[in-house]
Amino acid sequence: MLRDRRILLAVTGGVAAYKAVFLARRLLERGAELEVIMTDSARKFVGEQTFAAITGRPVATGLFGEERVSPHTELAGWAELIVVAPATAATLARLATGLSEDLLSATLLASTAPVLLAPAMHTEMWENAATKRNVEQLAQDGYKLIGPGEGSLAGGDVGPGRMVEPDEIVEAIEAAFTGPMSGWRVLVSAGGTREPIDPVRYIGNRSSGKMGYAVAAAAAARGAEVQLVTSSSLPHPTGVEVFPVETAAEMAERVWELAPRVDVAVLAAAVADFRPAEEITSKLRRHDGVPELLLEPTPDILAGVAKLEKRPFLIGFAAETGSLDGAMRKATDKGVDLLVANDVSEAGSGFGTDTNRVTIMFPDGTSDEWPLLDKSRVADRLWDLVQQIRQP
Repeated sequence: MLRDRRILLAVTGGVAAYKAVFLARRLLERGAELEVIMTDSARKFVGEQTFAAITGRPVATGLFGEERVSPHTELAGWAELIVVAPATAATLARLATGLSEDLLSATLLASTAPVLLAPAMHTEMWENAATKRNVEQLAQDGYKLIGPGEGSLAGGDVGPGRMVEPDEIVEAIEAAFTGPMSGWRVLVSAGGTREPIDPVRYIGNRSSGKMGYAVAAAAAARGAEVQLVTSSSLPHPTGVEVFPVETAAEMAERVWELAPRVDVAVLAAAVADFRPAEEITSKLRRHDGVPELLLEPTPDILAGVAKLEKRPFLIGFAAETGSLDGAMRKATDKGVDLLVANDVSEAGSGFGTDTNRVTIMFPDGTSDEWPLLDKSRVADRLWDLVQQIRQP
């Protein structure tokens, strides 16, 4: 469940910091990749060398003097999930007000990853009105809290405020990685292919790959196992296995290899329909005159997947200009289960934009027009629709 998941463990200054050592061990036993942040107060309770020895990595302790150029942004971008254990009353207050005065608070402010908080403090502190306000604000901001439990506290006191046990936190972390598409295997293609003319020129298109990447990222966020075949150089989506390709032939080979083993294939790539029949091995020169290029068709990747004996639920994409009639023919002729069409000549819906206006087309000839949306929202609505239609 946690194998190769990138988890950032943030340890703050409470007696329960010793439990974070056991938590780190449990996460590593389950195959997680683990980085650790310690606040100055945490280092008063547990030595940073303890965590370094367990993880095999240096512990991050400050905004300055680190090996990383920008430790808070690098750690924020690296982590798929952040767990703060223990989370003291002071830590909850900083996060609730958006302070970024130390490495931990700055990292959390810079991160878009889910954050799990395991509070630990004396009963009076947990029940204080200020802490209650902070907890309510954190919940509104999307933070998830586990605990606190009730039991022995520092100084011999007993009551609510005890940090929950490491195994409970591990279960909560595993649950955070389990979404409605857990168990689904998904294949996505993205980007525009490049068909070589000579060593420095190619036939291509303006596709950035953003739509396909949004589809892959949304599936992974829902718990699916996602493979992305792409010609784009965009940063890899979190939790996605990426297979880089360049030409239509390379994309076809990889997609046809992977497609029989997945539940859903979303072919969002803008694949060139034609390529030079012969690749010229040296650079074309102007003084040699205008060359004549003979073109030949590239492999029809979508049709190839549709014809597989063991074919996945298949979603195609069609980038059109003006009329979407060609896309409707594609929806009915190609053997797809859904087709996503858009007019790339429309403002906000073209290649390279962060938004898209799509029409969902069905093999029976019906369609559903969606408004202009962020591509991430298009991806979410698409997976909502797929989940309604089929189960793996």
